[in-house]
Amino acid sequence: MEKRADEIARAAEALHLDGSAYQGTGEGVQTAYVPGGMFLYLTVARHECVYVLQVTAWPA
Repeated sequence: MEKRADEIARAAEALHLDGSAYQGTGEGVQTAYVPGGMFLYLTVARHECVYVLQVTAWPA
């Protein structure tokens, strides 16, 4: 999960070069599937952050 979250943060940084000046609407909560589970995250360009909201592990 950590690797995928890092990829998402780097992609958001490339997309929003000056996040603090961002004026548009956000993409909302999104889902990322990873081996063994999934997590919900929210990208807030003006905060220059990606927030992980929920982590769900699949039963083994």
